[in-house]
Amino acid sequence: MFVSDFRKEFYEVVQSQRVLLFVASDVDALCACKILQALFQCDHVQYTLVPVSGWQELETAFLEHKEQFRYFILINCGANVDLLDILQPDEDTIFFVCDTHRPVNVVNVYNDTQIKLLIKQDDDLEVPAYEDIFRDEEEDEEHSRNDSDGSEPSEKRTRLEEEIVERTMRRRQRQEWEARRRDILFDYEQYEYHGTSSAMVMFELAWMLSKDLNDMLWWAIVGLTDQWVQDKITQMKYVTDVGVLQRHVSRHNHRNEDEENTLSVDCTRISFEYDLRLALYQHWSLHDSLCNTSYTAARFKLWSVHGQKRLQEFLADMGLPLKQVKQKFQAMDISLKENLREMIEESANKFGMKDMRVQTFSIHFGFKHKFLASDVVFATMSLMESPEKDGSGTDHFIQALDSLSRSNLDKLYHGLELAKKQLRATQQTIASCLCTNLVISQGPFLYCSLMETKNRRCKLLPLVMAAPLSVEHGTVTVVGIPPETDSSDRKNFFGRAFEKAAESTSSRMLHNHFDLSVIELKAEDRSKFLDALISLLS
Repeated sequence: MFVSDFRKEFYEVVQSQRVLLFVASDVDALCACKILQALFQCDHVQYTLVPVSGWQELETAFLEHKEQFRYFILINCGANVDLLDILQPDEDTIFFVCDTHRPVNVVNVYNDTQIKLLIKQDDDLEVPAYEDIFRDEEEDEEHSRNDSDGSEPSEKRTRLEEEIVERTMRRRQRQEWEARRRDILFDYEQYEYHGTSSAMVMFELAWMLSKDLNDMLWWAIVGLTDQWVQDKITQMKYVTDVGVLQRHVSRHNHRNEDEENTLSVDCTRISFEYDLRLALYQHWSLHDSLCNTSYTAARFKLWSVHGQKRLQEFLADMGLPLKQVKQKFQAMDISLKENLREMIEESANKFGMKDMRVQTFSIHFGFKHKFLASDVVFATMSLMESPEKDGSGTDHFIQALDSLSRSNLDKLYHGLELAKKQLRATQQTIASCLCTNLVISQGPFLYCSLMETKNRRCKLLPLVMAAPLSVEHGTVTVVGIPPETDSSDRKNFFGRAFEKAAESTSSRMLHNHFDLSVIELKAEDRSKFLDALISLLS
């Protein structure tokens, strides 16, 4: 059931209870969690926080805690599956689900008692009507009862004949209804996509409660930017939501000249700005950022010799000395830095990169520390996905959560260094795959296996990637990525396609990730699974 009044139907209900928070391992979920934690601290709400990275962890954690809690809040998990079927809770258990995954499962939508969806109604949800997918069984049972009384044999025969005709008619109608229901559900569930950022939803709750702070606003901004960085939402949706947040930024950060001159050293200022689509460039060298940002690396084709030459031509066109470009951004000549954005944008247009300038936000902590929202996304993501073996997944989650607080800038800077390493490793892996022809065309899609010839259609084809997951269990992770086009609606059809391919070949598949387009598959089933996928998508 969709919650219409977040204050009355959600916040005032949990305010006097002990609640359990299940938070998915993504930056938007972390930001939503930070906002909710701040609200709970204001009102002294008792809560327990449990990070979950997949369905198995969620089920295990729920079984462990279900006796102690009645109210559960799920952030960025739970909306796109039948939650009651998976968790089998007691009848008095209530789930509040704030999740960006779409489409929302129809059972969750029409369950009025246990599932409360904290989802914006103005998102284009297109949920099927109740009568199209659910049928009242009582009516059928009444019709199916045979009312035998002491009538004459001839009357009985006539009645029996009428009943047979009626039953046949009802059976046909039911079959037609079920076929229509299958079509409706297939159309509704065919594509996976994402709705409004959970951090933005939680910030709007804080605003309704008149408890919104600048820190909360920044977390909402980071949550939205995470969706954009991960390519989860369309450019139109991003620009629309930026406009919403920009109004809040103006409200919270408006100062007159006198106040501007008397700012404290540790104040927080958020500002809207147009900046470059380059990862971490203000904390790196411009050359490293150009080489390791996926947008520029793909446009220049930096894995090839020709691509490297194009990068040199791009730098020459801007008139930037190589010595300046290869040193830290902070150490570049001030005269060059002043007009850098305009120079890069002008040259980028000549080289076919018309989207180099983006709308974004930055934050100043005092006069020394400045971060773009995308910097914080990369840093937080890297801390959460850290390959360092000195801690568990929960430790990395807590570290990432802490890095979002302004009192932990050392953790944020550590995250930035990790992010640089991860971006480098990602680009090197991609270059290696492309140079050694590991990306092969399977007809309806491109396939790349990290265990083991590009053409003009590459841009139009989706990509399926497989990487080893567990040697011990003989499993691989398979990820489906939709094609990248200017008109792309960011909808991903691989979730359902994987399901059907596994079903038709009896491949052993596990949907453990909250994104349905990421699965675990037995390595020995990979060939037949791919064959089924090819025939399905051809």
